[in-house]
Amino acid sequence: MLAGEPYRSDDPELQAELIHAAKLADRFNTLPVDDPARHEVLTELLGDLGEDTWIRPPLYVDFGYHVSVGPRTFVNCGAVMLDVAPIRIGADVQIGPNVQLLTPTHPIEPGPRRDKWESAEPITIGDNVWLGGGVIVCPGVTIGENTVVGAGAVVTRDLPAGVVAVGNPARVIREIDTD
Repeated sequence: MLAGEPYRSDDPELQAELIHAAKLADRFNTLPVDDPARHEVLTELLGDLGEDTWIRPPLYVDFGYHVSVGPRTFVNCGAVMLDVAPIRIGADVQIGPNVQLLTPTHPIEPGPRRDKWESAEPITIGDNVWLGGGVIVCPGVTIGENTVVGAGAVVTRDLPAGVVAVGNPARVIREIDTD
């Protein structure tokens, strides 16, 4: 699964892990905002959680432990992180509301899709990236540091460092002076 090899989504072991993560996410999503247990739940749910990182509920994940979030990152409400493959989010990242980070892929052919075969590709978000509200990042995408992705963009291919990208599919419209 993590190596990008096909796997069966209805595998009992995977289903048990999905249920465990869903219970942790539900707990995080329903705890009061000032309850210190929220941080403990996130630490248990996610693979790595950097210092001074703030994630607003609701948060939705597949497994959780494949998500790594760098320090001083802010994730707004409604984030969907389908972490069948690793999702690496750098330091000082700003993620707008209702952003989707989607690592799973499905076969084009109807037979394997009907038989519940899937695969996944990792997503990497560089340091100091800003993903506007409603951005969708597709499987296998890397977004370079200091890049800004405009609200509602669908990122289907890698984006270089230090650019502004918008649209569906996302396209670079200008470079950013990073000095």
